Amino acid sequence: MSHETHWWWIRHAPVSDIERIYGQRDVDSDCTNTEVFRAIAAELPKTAVWLTSNLSRTVQTADAIIAEMEAKHRPKQAPFKVPEFAEQHLGEWQGLVREEFYRARKPLPFWFGSAHERAPGGESFNDLIARVKPAIGRLTQEYAGRDIVAVVHGGTIKAMLAVALELSPDRALAFSIGNCSITRADHLRTDDGNFWRIGTVNHRPWARSADMASVHG
Repeated sequence: MSHETHWWWIRHAPVSDIERIYGQRDVDSDCTNTEVFRAIAAELPKTAVWLTSNLSRTVQTADAIIAEMEAKHRPKQAPFKVPEFAEQHLGEWQGLVREEFYRARKPLPFWFGSAHERAPGGESFNDLIARVKPAIGRLTQEYAGRDIVAVVHGGTIKAMLAVALELSPDRALAFSIGNCSITRADHLRTDDGNFWRIGTVNHRPWARSADMASVHG
């Protein structure tokens, strides 16, 4: 016998000032592409607990998705804000021009630094994992057997994958998590212990529609 809790992790929509590192800067999302939000809404369970981080861009993205759901399927409560799900705090790196930042450092293929490197005045990716892990455990227990939609950040989702798959933090950084993409993770509680099952990573339902149109066009 197993008891399943389904997590639907969604990265927030793109931000307007992409040229600068934002981290935990509270910048706005661009939520004007209703086709994207309509495709996401069609993929999500009809009755779910909704969560966001405490940063505006995740709240705005969740609101945009919910607006594209049928009225009878929209959540009865506003999404709960979970501060532990905020993006990695990048300290003094926040606000810097990305191109100049990377030019001044060794090339890094996946992230702003290695998993153990702590941004001056901020966090390392290891710190982010340590912050996210207990919140996932608490909420999985609190909403056991439910669907949970969590609109959060790329770093948060990478941290979740490190926890679920028991990956080294540096390996978890290699995942690609695009804006508005869906990552599905199911928690299975069985007689033999607790397990995670990953259904999909970086799923972009609106892209599938476009690909099918090109095939049949």
